Amino acid sequence: VQLQASGGGLVQPGGALRLSCAASGLTVRTYTVGWFRQAPGKEREFVAAIGRNGGASYYADSVKGRFTISRNTAENTVNLQMNSLKPEDTAVYYCAADKSLIVSSYRDYVQYDYWGQGTQVTVSS
Repeated sequence: VQLQASGGGLVQPGGALRLSCAASGLTVRTYTVGWFRQAPGKEREFVAAIGRNGGASYYADSVKGRFTISRNTAENTVNLQMNSLKPEDTAVYYCAADKSLIVSSYRDYVQYDYWGQGTQVTVSS
């Protein structure tokens, strides 16, 4: 199983980026896929998750209304559209997947079995 996160970069405050998590060795439709981020000196934190088999999407309060998680089953990817970016969104973003999570565990990064390598997002003027 491999997860490949991409799409990070440098963007000005108020700008947008689209992250992509490409999966091989698993079918994203049948896995819960989450996005997490980690800023220097801080704990890894939950950003968003999308449940398996057409399950609902969940967001951290800090990104609700600005970020959208979606699944593309044809390309076997899970994307994170990030709009109205703020400097505090600066972090390394990771995607993760798990086949058997329950909803109450979506926000807990230790529950995920598979992880991508991370992509840097920097929001700065």
